[in-house]
Amino acid sequence: MRGDSEEVCDRLSQAKLLKHFLRDVRLSDMMTVYWSERTEEHSYGIYCALVPSEKVESALDDPGWDLMHGSGLPGAIVRYDGAEQRVEYHRYGDDSGVEPLVIDRFFHGIFPDYRELREEFRLFHNLFHERKQDQYLKFDETGNEELIATVEPHRIQVRLKEVLQFLAIKDMYLALFFDCAEHSEKTLGELGLTQGSSQNRADLSCWSLGYGDYGGIGSLQAFSRLLGKRFFKPLPKEKSGFWGFAEEAKEYVDFIIGVNDQGDPITHTSNPDLLANFFGANPGAPNYLTPVHFRKQVLDKYYSQPGKFQVEDSTLRCGGLWLMTMDNHHNDRVVAWLGDLGRDLPYQEQLHWRSQNILPTGTVSRTFFKRQVMGEFTDSERPEHIFQEKYMELGEASQERLDWSVLLPLAPEDMYHTRCLRVPSRDEQKDFDELIQSLTKILIDSLNERALNCLLPADMVAEIKGSISRLEAVLKGRDAEGYESHVAFLRDLQDFRSSGVAHRKGSNYRKMTEKFHLRDESLSAVFSGMLGKGIEVLDFLITSVRNGTFDSRG
Repeated sequence: MRGDSEEVCDRLSQAKLLKHFLRDVRLSDMMTVYWSERTEEHSYGIYCALVPSEKVESALDDPGWDLMHGSGLPGAIVRYDGAEQRVEYHRYGDDSGVEPLVIDRFFHGIFPDYRELREEFRLFHNLFHERKQDQYLKFDETGNEELIATVEPHRIQVRLKEVLQFLAIKDMYLALFFDCAEHSEKTLGELGLTQGSSQNRADLSCWSLGYGDYGGIGSLQAFSRLLGKRFFKPLPKEKSGFWGFAEEAKEYVDFIIGVNDQGDPITHTSNPDLLANFFGANPGAPNYLTPVHFRKQVLDKYYSQPGKFQVEDSTLRCGGLWLMTMDNHHNDRVVAWLGDLGRDLPYQEQLHWRSQNILPTGTVSRTFFKRQVMGEFTDSERPEHIFQEKYMELGEASQERLDWSVLLPLAPEDMYHTRCLRVPSRDEQKDFDELIQSLTKILIDSLNERALNCLLPADMVAEIKGSISRLEAVLKGRDAEGYESHVAFLRDLQDFRSSGVAHRKGSNYRKMTEKFHLRDESLSAVFSGMLGKGIEVLDFLITSVRNGTFDSRG
């Protein structure tokens, strides 16, 4: 706390703090709406409130706070009409119209005190409470998360944009209160300062700065106090982002739909309202069902975030935010209807798809045509879709016929292995290795060893090592036919994973690459073949379950 007089005077002037409170604040800034800090040299406090627009001018006449800690809770006011007493309930404690944004919760030492953002604000923006870090997140229309608020024991910050959007609908201003004290062991006289205070106002801010003397209480001799408030104007209602008030102006991307005689791409807007249809709309414009072609890599973004996106047979979805039908039944591309791109994808996602847009090559797949145009039910011919279907069928067959699962269900943290299993869109070793890991985890690591042990003679259980050997022993002991090739594939898959995916690649990995013809074929083609073998394994297991091979026998 000691220092020369000039340094102490500078600190007691609180000029830096005042400059901070009056600084230009951007809508994207995280605004501190609650802060409490105490040291030997100072005590700082920030709080806030929501003030009706019509009361802002009068509130600026007094730098004092319009809402104190612990206020803003449900309460009652007692009024008298002559001798008659009338009690009125008020949601925020009184009829001043001032409301809290941060609510103090006090429990008198019985439970820990804490502070929370008011419920209406959280519901207005549909904020998700990430409890581990005590943060509040908001998801935009594309599914991207944005940090809106952080809550710490002595500080709460909220992004200003969301506060002012909330206030736009409520027709209120944000009042940011500050009360800061600086202490000194030197007297006012020693510092050349005079006791007293001054009051100031600038635009939507007012404050007072006063100097005082402790009169020898303890080691402290002098202090300064900066007390004030600053108001922030709400956004216009059309910028609130709230349905019914906000502007509705969706943007649309132009996509390549063909090529002209000079070889230049032909593009057209994906705005569904400007497209032709089979009912006479917009004659001369491209039809809503105009196929638009994309590189297969357009889906890699979604496969890389399985917790947010799901790529399914003919469907791409982002949780419950949006869903688009697509033709993902080709080896080298993805096709979507021009109208669906504009209707179903948020603008930012349209931009992503536009970056992978290519000239049309060929037509939509037979599967997609039958489903979308002919209205026929048709199974997919893609190996990733068939694998998913067979994997689910095995689970259903096990549930119907057995009291256990041949393949143990994956833990929620491992579900991405099935969701992301597919023929890779490019010959990248990283993608290939990750897919090998997934296929191994699904078909080998998930084999139910404990249940298989129950189907083996007791004296064999300790001798057999590994899930594949246990499966082989059960099938062999029960005279299953045709299991050898499937067991052989599982061993090869496990060796491939062990020799070059789970560990450093060496001579064993080179041997496995020859076995799987990696020198002659692309990584995509090789993994497509592996998926085909995996489908055969699942088919075999389904048949074995249904014909009683895995039934318990006394």
